[in-house]
Amino acid sequence: MLMSPALIASAAAKLIARPPGDDDRVATIRAAVSADAGEMLTVQRAAWVSEAQLHGTTELPPLTQTLAELHEELKTRHALVAVDGHRIVGIVRAFRDDDVWRIGRLGVVPDRQGAGIGSRLLAAIEGAAPPDVRAFALFTGPRSARNVTLYERAGYRRVPSGDGLIHLRKERRSGQARAG
Repeated sequence: MLMSPALIASAAAKLIARPPGDDDRVATIRAAVSADAGEMLTVQRAAWVSEAQLHGTTELPPLTQTLAELHEELKTRHALVAVDGHRIVGIVRAFRDDDVWRIGRLGVVPDRQGAGIGSRLLAAIEGAAPPDVRAFALFTGPRSARNVTLYERAGYRRVPSGDGLIHLRKERRSGQARAG
């Protein structure tokens, strides 16, 4: 059964509603653990509702991924979460592909978007890359101007692609230290 973007948005809003007094808190970024998978999937789905609406489809991999698939992915990906109290408010994953650190599934719950959590997660996942990685790469949807702005502000530049998505890349600066 295909769910409409409006139905997904309504369900996601109920699942991730912000606790009272949560506005000014700063999220802590930490490595994800297997026990986080269920909440990560909820955050992922909530964060991609706006992408579904922009692109006119709910058939986006972040929205169709199952919990079992996420558990498998966590075995081979480096994953970070942004946590506010006991609540996961942001996610990101990456993996090595030769000398490139491929970043994906960077998402922040809707009520915390625009608060710098995505930028912090992006910097943290870059910092988690192995020291000999030479570049960072990611992609986003063709109508995702807000995402592109975030990535370009972080130093990413568009690179040609023939798949209809916007691919971006950033060379690792010489001497850029590995965080951690």
